[in-house]
Amino acid sequence: MTSSSVLHSLSDASRICLRDPLHYQVVHVPVRSVASWWGKGNTEGGGENGGGGTGKGDKKKKGGGGEKPDASAPGGEEGGHVGSGDRGRQSTGGGDRVVVVENRTKGSHSSGAEASTLDAVAKVGAGENAPRHPHVLALPIMRRPFFPGLVQAVNITSPKVFEAISSIKNDYGHYYVGTFLRKEDPGEGSPPEVITDLSQIYQTGTLAQVQNTIPLGMGGQVVLVSHRRIKIDGSIALGPPLRVKVSHLEGRAYDPDSTLIKAYSNEVVSTVRELVKVNPLFKEHFNFYTQKIDIVDPFRLADFAATLSTAEGKELQEVLEELDAEKRLNKALILIKKELELGKIQQEIQQQVEAKISQKQREYFLMEQLKYIKKELGMEKDDKEALLTKFRERIKTLQVPKLAQAAIDEELEKLESLEKNSSEFNVTRNYLEWLTSLPWGVTSEENFDLKRAKVILDEDHYGLQDIKNRILEFMAVSKLKGSTQGKILCFVGPPGVGKTSIGKSIARALGRAFHRFSVGGLYDVAEIKGHRRTYVGAMPGKIIQCLKTVQTSNPLVLIDEVDKLGRDRGDPASALLELLDPNQNESFIDHYLDVPVDVSKVLFICTANLIDTIPGPLLDRMEVIRLSGYDLPEKVAIAQQYLIPKAREEAGIPMPSIEGREEAGLEGGKEGHVETKEGEGGEEAMEKKPHSAMDIPENVRITEGAIDSLIRWYCREAGVRNLEKHIEKICRKLAHEVVQKAEGVEPKGADELGPGGGEESGQGEEDVATREDWSVTEKNLEKYVGKRVFTSDRLYEGGAPPGVVMGLSWTAMGGASLYIEVQSVRHKSSGGGTLTSTGQMGSVMEESTRIAHTFARRKLEDFQADNAFFDTHDLHMHVPEGSIPKEGPSAGVTMTTALLSLALNRSVRADVAMTGEISLTGKVLPVGGIKEKTIAARRSGVTCLIFPHGNKKDFEELPGYLKEGLEVHFATVYNDVFDCAFAEESGGGGGSGGFLAPKE
Repeated sequence: MTSSSVLHSLSDASRICLRDPLHYQVVHVPVRSVASWWGKGNTEGGGENGGGGTGKGDKKKKGGGGEKPDASAPGGEEGGHVGSGDRGRQSTGGGDRVVVVENRTKGSHSSGAEASTLDAVAKVGAGENAPRHPHVLALPIMRRPFFPGLVQAVNITSPKVFEAISSIKNDYGHYYVGTFLRKEDPGEGSPPEVITDLSQIYQTGTLAQVQNTIPLGMGGQVVLVSHRRIKIDGSIALGPPLRVKVSHLEGRAYDPDSTLIKAYSNEVVSTVRELVKVNPLFKEHFNFYTQKIDIVDPFRLADFAATLSTAEGKELQEVLEELDAEKRLNKALILIKKELELGKIQQEIQQQVEAKISQKQREYFLMEQLKYIKKELGMEKDDKEALLTKFRERIKTLQVPKLAQAAIDEELEKLESLEKNSSEFNVTRNYLEWLTSLPWGVTSEENFDLKRAKVILDEDHYGLQDIKNRILEFMAVSKLKGSTQGKILCFVGPPGVGKTSIGKSIARALGRAFHRFSVGGLYDVAEIKGHRRTYVGAMPGKIIQCLKTVQTSNPLVLIDEVDKLGRDRGDPASALLELLDPNQNESFIDHYLDVPVDVSKVLFICTANLIDTIPGPLLDRMEVIRLSGYDLPEKVAIAQQYLIPKAREEAGIPMPSIEGREEAGLEGGKEGHVETKEGEGGEEAMEKKPHSAMDIPENVRITEGAIDSLIRWYCREAGVRNLEKHIEKICRKLAHEVVQKAEGVEPKGADELGPGGGEESGQGEEDVATREDWSVTEKNLEKYVGKRVFTSDRLYEGGAPPGVVMGLSWTAMGGASLYIEVQSVRHKSSGGGTLTSTGQMGSVMEESTRIAHTFARRKLEDFQADNAFFDTHDLHMHVPEGSIPKEGPSAGVTMTTALLSLALNRSVRADVAMTGEISLTGKVLPVGGIKEKTIAARRSGVTCLIFPHGNKKDFEELPGYLKEGLEVHFATVYNDVFDCAFAEESGGGGGSGGFLAPKE
């Protein structure tokens, strides 16, 4: 090779180095250092832009600027020996020279045209022939150690370290650094190349040749080629950069003919080949290194195997530190085996995922082919065409209004022009689904047979005559008009009186479809009026959903708990105005549909416990029907006719036959008719059900006395829900006893009866095991339902002391007796006359106390002018059961009477109870809940009642059995109350016998 073939640019140098990075490197050398770099005998070459020239030996020939080198000069052909057999090339370019260094030993040759170019490149040591410098710059690295024979790019974040490596030739006279693995991560923000103690890195590392440096921000990237193992003997400076003394390690001698080493080598090669099959990512890596290393060399083979492993840095460091061939192969084999198992697991996961994906793709392709085949055969239309056909078929037989029909036609045209995959397509499709699913013009055939309707209503509910009469009136009007109509009714009453359950009975009696939804706690207007279609997941309101469900435009819709509407997102009560207004609901517009919908034929029934919380405008649109609750005779009848047969059937105890019922002494009439019907069903069930073979006594029953006591002492609420629970409990316990007797298991007798079992419980086991009478009576009732909840009807038995008067109140649970207690404390100093009130009184009731106090002072002054009781005493008024909030003005006359009773030191009649609002001038004003208060008075054994004169008509409307035996006074002014309350007992009324005795 002559000097004319000297490289002239960096691109020429990079081309050689990139072709084989293990044997060549690019080095930037200042022009002034070229001669010293080449050594004695080097010639200083010139390029096209520099002062070039060639020479031989120590002679130098200066070339002219811009001239090409002299072709005849050998240009350093015989010089430039840095080490044994090392050659270098240089090219000019500006102030630095680009030198290509060939890393190969003596005697190695390149073939063809490449050999002629590379023969002139100066050589440096490679692998085990690399220079053995005693001092090197140490570069700590992370994660994995750097094995000999690898090319690796290392990112350096420390500016000082990168600057030192970039100028390594000038500072150290060579291009080699030592790479050492850090033991622990220095943490975020700390450069890994900087250490404070040698113990932070492993002492065994690798000598690496700097191939290239690339500045990046504050630091840079360094391309390194590793050569051999080195070990730290001591530190020169901790830096940064770190400078250390090193010793170069050699592999220990081994027997090339060792059977164990050959076996290890073969197993490593075999495992690597399997790994390449399992993980194709290693294939290129394997092909490259098998050409560069001798797999016969166990040291190189172990290093290569370790590089394929993704093991932790500590495990790889053990392989790096091992100098024994057999042990190094063993450790490398373990790591590569782990990698193989990991690859197999990864391959299994990949196969499972691909199988699922392939199956789905196969199904998709088959479905698409099936669709195409059906379409070609005319068996199936396109999805869009099928949708359009379905929507058009739906509305063919419907009487769709013009506005709704126009909206449907417009949306159908829009759907035809949309792509199936567009979001607008699904929105339009859902809109058409709702529009075409409504029962436009479809009505169900109604029942106008009043007799049949009355039978149906009486079958399911006892009493409730006001509601039943209103439904029959509704049917009569519809029959006369010859057309159906809608109404808005509101049932108001205590819980458990049958407001919700009677809705189904009414729908069955009318022959209408039934739908119920509750608005208790509903706070979003969109639940009533629907969402706008612009929202994701928009839906129509509840009434439109109801029409779609029942598929008729004249259903019975029960809106439950209308008094418990919430208020958060708007006002749902106001949203109900349009729906429940008979003058507006012919064209009810839902926000989602945005077309008028006629709901005027819907019969709306609302339920509520109180009307106080229902907004006035909404209440004005509803026809209110009050349910006052059930009294004792009504509850007894309901229990006998409905609750007991139902509970017995659920407990597996059929109703007795007609003969058995007569032997048990049950009454006939309507009550007997219902039981006969249930009894016949029970006998049929005994033949079909598994438990029918068991001998169930005919006289298993609950007597009327037991029902009376159950209602009086356990279930005083206005409804029958709690009564039903207690009856079910009794039936379950009876079923338990029947099965125990049939199986021969003897109960514990007295223990089972529990405390209070009475004389009957004293019979013990003999009574239960051999008993013939299975009746639940008033005496053994506690055995089944426990101790009494209410121990007395009245707080003050035998008459109340002065200052205590019984009043009557109304609550959402029904009527209740309410005592007003007043006590006084003499004021020791001058003054007095204060009034304190307790008992959780509301603001209206607090005002009633002040009115009563003022009027009582005035009344006492008129009655006993010399009585200064109110002036010399501080008064305290209390209403017992202080945990229960109380509100309302109806206790005004009771408070006034209690104050006067204390002031006069005179008790009122023992059998009197009163209610009424009092004005400041002594007028007695009417109040509500007369029926409930009358029931509460009879329950408490009161026979003399004082009502406002304005409530006389309400009392006269009560059933006769409620008025029987009562002495009732109607007061216009308070003097009427005073005369009655402080008069002697008339003895009329006959006590409570009329209420407690069974109805004849």
